[in-house]
Amino acid sequence: MKRTKDAARKLSDWFQALPELLPGLLFSILIAMAAHFITDHYGGPTILFALLLGMAFNFVSAEPRFAPGVGFTAKQILRIGVALLGARITVEQILALGGEVMLAVAAAVVLTIGFGFLAARTLGLNSRFGILSAGSVAICGASAAAAISSVLPNYKSKERDTVFTIIGVTTLSTAAMILYPVIAGLFNFDDTQTGVFLGGTIHDVAQVVGAGYSVSDEAGDTATIIKLLRVALLVPVVLTISLAARRISDGSGGGKAGNLLPGFLIAFLLIVGANSLTLIPESVQNVLSEASRWCIITAIAALGVKTSLVEMVKVGGRAIGMIVAETVFIASIVIAALMTI
Repeated sequence: MKRTKDAARKLSDWFQALPELLPGLLFSILIAMAAHFITDHYGGPTILFALLLGMAFNFVSAEPRFAPGVGFTAKQILRIGVALLGARITVEQILALGGEVMLAVAAAVVLTIGFGFLAARTLGLNSRFGILSAGSVAICGASAAAAISSVLPNYKSKERDTVFTIIGVTTLSTAAMILYPVIAGLFNFDDTQTGVFLGGTIHDVAQVVGAGYSVSDEAGDTATIIKLLRVALLVPVVLTISLAARRISDGSGGGKAGNLLPGFLIAFLLIVGANSLTLIPESVQNVLSEASRWCIITAIAALGVKTSLVEMVKVGGRAIGMIVAETVFIASIVIAALMTI
């Protein structure tokens, strides 16, 4: 009941602040539309284009007229987009994978996040950045980075690290879409094994679909379902990180942790449940899925506007090496699992 009242109060506050938020919100939508136009006409990852175009307009974030709406879009619209991801998933899809495959994928996700945490500590980087980047690699790229960032305690370079992670996983995911089908061929994987490999290792959903169906329909179907299992793991992973964040102390400072189970994750679970019970018609599923995509692209554009390129340069080679190592690590785990299952 308390959550319902809080949600109603928040919606009321948003409507009252709409005149103040509208310029920044519309500006972010315009950048998202431009990124979509580039992808449609020239190809490439829309999210990455939205982020880079947003960064080109970083000076707008200092304008009082645009700043409130840009900040609102980067945070709240992003959460709405993550919640609507639930329209892509049903419990039946997940259970159809079988126990061994589900366990292997879940183990790869958990081990990758643990690896990222330890690697950050070893390299002298912020452990929260290790969790953020590894969680993004392990689950679903930019969307996971957004969800995890929202429950991590605040720290000085949080927004910069989130943007870097999104750029990193999107770039690596695009490279993997091209290289991983070749690697699957080198290991003589059949179409089902190839689908498990692609769905269990590539970061972003779009690149998983592209890589899978470039091999065969069977590989594409399997890759998509495996990827959706990783997306479904977003809730337990974010919940665990929310708990663990209260205990992590790396001397970097930080703020108050977020709610244990944020409202957008509850909405995600409710949508998955309704979808599993066939309460959501296919046409509505398609609308929700498309709305999720546009919310995330628009929010990433706003996040780009808030990010200075000068700050991004400060991330350094160790962080780049770490996110590459996390990508190689999860690929190695999934290959090892496929060789033994």
